[in-house]
Amino acid sequence: MLNILILGLGQCGNRVLDAVNHEAFGSGGTFAKYYSRQKFPASVKTIAINTAINDLKGLTDTRAKDRFHVPHLHGVGANRALGKKVFDDNKEQIMSEIDKRGSFELIFIITSAAGGSGSSFAPLLVKELKKAYNAQIICIAVLPFREEGSIFLQNTAFCIRELVAESPNGILLVDNQYLKKYAGDIKSAYDKINISVARRVLFLIEALNSEMLMVTDLGDLKTVMNGGIGIGTMGYYEAGKDGTIKSAILGSFKPSGLLFPANVYNEGARAMLIIKGDKKYLDLDLITKTVEELSTDVGQVFKGVLIKKGRPKVLSLFTLNSVPELENLYAAAADAIRFEMDKREQSKKQLDDAFAHIDELEPIY
Repeated sequence: MLNILILGLGQCGNRVLDAVNHEAFGSGGTFAKYYSRQKFPASVKTIAINTAINDLKGLTDTRAKDRFHVPHLHGVGANRALGKKVFDDNKEQIMSEIDKRGSFELIFIITSAAGGSGSSFAPLLVKELKKAYNAQIICIAVLPFREEGSIFLQNTAFCIRELVAESPNGILLVDNQYLKKYAGDIKSAYDKINISVARRVLFLIEALNSEMLMVTDLGDLKTVMNGGIGIGTMGYYEAGKDGTIKSAILGSFKPSGLLFPANVYNEGARAMLIIKGDKKYLDLDLITKTVEELSTDVGQVFKGVLIKKGRPKVLSLFTLNSVPELENLYAAAADAIRFEMDKREQSKKQLDDAFAHIDELEPIY
């Protein structure tokens, strides 16, 4: 059984982690976390890490022992420079809190790329974890709603660049802006996105720790995440009453099931497909044929088949050769930075012009 660590950084990462814990506790009610055990499909440890104590207090399904407050009472105010300093000042405490949980083969880091604590901590934490553990490190980075403002755009741009530079085993993108159209208002979007990410992560963990007819394992995951530019996303599809297993597989490639906008046929580098369902629905020959057809477009496709009750559900995980939407975000971030610089220069000039009226004058009393 794999030893797995899931770290939720900052407000966004904490909330996604809380959704993971909610799904793991099941539907036992409000007080399930106090009297029941988490139904993780593996040996999983979770830690919510934050500089803002109120964000940690607001979690509903993460046990107190799995919440770690980095001493900086009210957060870092979306200031990544301050966040980096806070991390460096508390690095030994953070790593000690992780070390208490044991050793790990797989580590997920979940964070917003846009905020303060999470986006500043994530690249630095990847660096420290690579020193401490011989583990695969997968970062799940959430991109902001574009209307959230210029600071969040520029934070995203620099966070993703720094994450790439630290070379985790892979970066999976979740785009709030893209997913909002499938969820309605922003509150509903946040809730749906958090649950969607949580269920995909738990689906992947379950598959990596199960006996399968067609097997995917941690080595396959590493190979997939090494594909393309090391950046990817996840898709999901649940078959309807009259759907075939082929339609379910192809459905997991559809835009409505992806966490980040991508044309996986044109931009895909490598993929992993995990199919779960009752044996009566799983035509292994058709699955193999469908995967072979996909391989001509997407590249290497690893497949796993997990026998469970119910209609087929398919999780797809991709790495990409290109990410046009990310390039668009960087262009928007650059425009936002230039706009802020111009506004500051104009404001400074206006202030200097105002002060000029009293040059060479002294106050008279």
